[in-house]
Amino acid sequence: MKKRHISLGLLAVIGIGAGTAAYVAAPTVHAGQPGETPELGRYGDYTIGTQEIAFTLPARISFTKLGMATGGIETSDRTLDVRVYYPAHGDAAGQPIAYQHTMEPPAMDPVTLEFAGRAFADAAPVSEGQFPLVIMSHGFNGWSTQFSNLAEHIASRGYVVASIDHADRKLEGIPDFVHSFANVLASRSLDQRDILAQLVERSTGDEGVFNLIDAEHIGLIGYSMGGYGALATAGAAYDYDSETFTTVPADAMEPLKVAADSAAPIDAVIAFAPWGGQPDNRVWSAASLAQVTAPVLVVGGSQDDVANHAEGISWIFDQLSGADRHMLVYREARHNIVGNAFDVPEDAPFRVAEFLNEPVWRQDRINGINQHFVAAFLDLHLKGDGDKASYLDVPTTNANDSQWEVSFGEQLNGTFAGPDEAQHWRGFQRRWAVGLDMQRKSAGE
Repeated sequence: MKKRHISLGLLAVIGIGAGTAAYVAAPTVHAGQPGETPELGRYGDYTIGTQEIAFTLPARISFTKLGMATGGIETSDRTLDVRVYYPAHGDAAGQPIAYQHTMEPPAMDPVTLEFAGRAFADAAPVSEGQFPLVIMSHGFNGWSTQFSNLAEHIASRGYVVASIDHADRKLEGIPDFVHSFANVLASRSLDQRDILAQLVERSTGDEGVFNLIDAEHIGLIGYSMGGYGALATAGAAYDYDSETFTTVPADAMEPLKVAADSAAPIDAVIAFAPWGGQPDNRVWSAASLAQVTAPVLVVGGSQDDVANHAEGISWIFDQLSGADRHMLVYREARHNIVGNAFDVPEDAPFRVAEFLNEPVWRQDRINGINQHFVAAFLDLHLKGDGDKASYLDVPTTNANDSQWEVSFGEQLNGTFAGPDEAQHWRGFQRRWAVGLDMQRKSAGE
């Protein structure tokens, strides 16, 4: 009963209201100064190109609804589209891309979402240099450009970003939800591993955007079920006796067990609201999470009622004892703590906002803060930029306790806290580091 209760709760969050509409969003971060976005949340120096590339994943296992009951499985090639973002020549012609995705919620009319990007479609990659690779993996029933603002931001700072479209099975009702979710349980980490392996292979001797990949420095970002997959990909083997996997045929779990013999070559992990730590659906043991040795940044909302912040996300963070790690918490936020800031009209069905937005935090504010800390974390661990550690190792766990003394009448006009303001969260404007917590633990703790 507990698992069914959680599944129904997830379905309520995933479902979108009726009505066909197009909702258009402006870019999350504007170039103007001073602005409210933290220092490292500002876009980098590179023009951004983007391409969608199809990858074939051979001999992948799946199963039907009948197979869930009988244990039967099917084997076939799996094709996934991957949206790649990369540093491009500065003279890219034409207009930046507009991303579009149509959601098809069960028993409701399709909803088309549009988002104005900054990248240029099929722009020529820069002709020199290699850049760390960052894999991005969305949540259940998400899509590859759902976090295009974050992907573009990372690419603009000198990275190649590969955002996977996992093509989760469509939902027509509760039986379809259970079937789709069970396939995700068995496939998310394998998708990440297979795409990563092909990108690394093509980085040597291939042309175009693949030539830009520095396969010696790799990051992995996952949201919700993408985070569930990312931790396993980085070395945290699942507890295959967990009741959560009872809907998955035993033979469908075998490839995961084989893959778990070794961690993928991941140098940094970012897990946004990772699913799978909550007591009712816990898929790891403390010992398995301790096997992750790559540095980890966990990001969550203190009121997450999908992944359960208090007993799930926080538990994951505590058990990652083999890794240096940070956990950023948005106080009063729920599960939607990453994703494009879509502009939802007042007359849109409420479920549109419920799927995309946070009830307390503005989505554009969240995105600017995410971009700031993701940039610091990736620069530190994938580029060896030691100065970025001070953006993560904040002086107070509670951002509200930051101190920055000014003289009477002094106007800072959006100045960012630097190393001279040692008691303030670095990179934030005075009085604007609020509503956040940051915890830090070293490997062995």
